[in-house]
Amino acid sequence: MAAPASGRGPLAGVRVLDLSGLGPAPFATMMLADFGAQIISVRRPDPQIFDPAVAMSRGKDVIGLDLRSPDGQEVARRLAASADVLVEGFRPGVMERLGLGPDTIAEINPRLVYARLTGWGQTGPYAKRAGHDINYLAISGALAQVGEDRPTAPPGLLGDLANGSYTLIIGILLALFERQRTGRGQVVDAAIVDGASYMLNAMFGELELGLWDGKLEHSMLVGTAPFYGVYRCTDERWFSVGAIEQKFYAAMLQILGLDDVDASAEAQLDRANWPALRERIAGIFKTRTQAEWTERFAPIDACGAPVLALEQLPADPHVAARGTVTEKDGVFTAAPSPRLSAHPDLVSDLPPRRVRPAEDVLREAGLGEEEISALIAGKAVWSP
Repeated sequence: MAAPASGRGPLAGVRVLDLSGLGPAPFATMMLADFGAQIISVRRPDPQIFDPAVAMSRGKDVIGLDLRSPDGQEVARRLAASADVLVEGFRPGVMERLGLGPDTIAEINPRLVYARLTGWGQTGPYAKRAGHDINYLAISGALAQVGEDRPTAPPGLLGDLANGSYTLIIGILLALFERQRTGRGQVVDAAIVDGASYMLNAMFGELELGLWDGKLEHSMLVGTAPFYGVYRCTDERWFSVGAIEQKFYAAMLQILGLDDVDASAEAQLDRANWPALRERIAGIFKTRTQAEWTERFAPIDACGAPVLALEQLPADPHVAARGTVTEKDGVFTAAPSPRLSAHPDLVSDLPPRRVRPAEDVLREAGLGEEEISALIAGKAVWSP
């Protein structure tokens, strides 16, 4: 299906057919490529204004494939026949109507891991509804836990990526691991709603143990506590503090020059004092720039850190030292995570965005020259 394994990364030799096109699945398959998997990413004939498949195409072979045509569907089945993983992100029922559903593909390739990523999941009364990140977070219960006085719409990182892409990746790796024992693939049903709700188990534990009453305004971790939140600096940038433990709280008060504030654990947790103290601390942060506060907090363990804007990331000493985010010619790149001791090169030697003719990809998948020529002439396949 793809080029011979290069031996790069723990997933070298794993072959993935990515039919997802939109949503968080392209990010998931980019992660697989970062760790060595061989990806064929299918581009649709009607690309969107913002196409994640383009922005997240590093390490992938990309071909155009018209899945609405019988020839395009047959090519997809041929590619799936030699794949280890198929990834799709359509609404439930679409792949079945295209003749590419999991039952059909399993007859061709019983070892295939068929990975499906949607917002609502494959079953349930909402399964075929339209939706976006904010809707899935709303239904999951996670959105109600974000924001101080009302739910706040977070960027797509929390739903689409954290609870979509990563959930899909976990499912794929679990299915590949089990295939080593059973010899058979299975269907992975990854839903953003499920992933986001799964994260709430820590909060459910706090409720069960009586550590929290479930009211957002009573949680220390949503910005109401003066020692846990963000503050605006005089240069209009922001600084974060997370001084939950009493020793860090005392250190924070020392840095801020609040020697008259009781630093004991009992006083710290007295919610009656929080609004006035938070307002006072906000006024103090407004007297210095973000860089000045960063310098003041740096030598002391008080759980403080600047809220970095994207353009600040490559210059941060810690981010730069680990190669976490780099910038070249205005293009930002984030290195794979987690780090693996056996593959340190994965961080420093990122795979490029590939530009290969569709003919080469199909040839490696075992299609003959006449067949390839006919498919391209019929516009079922093309090079994006």
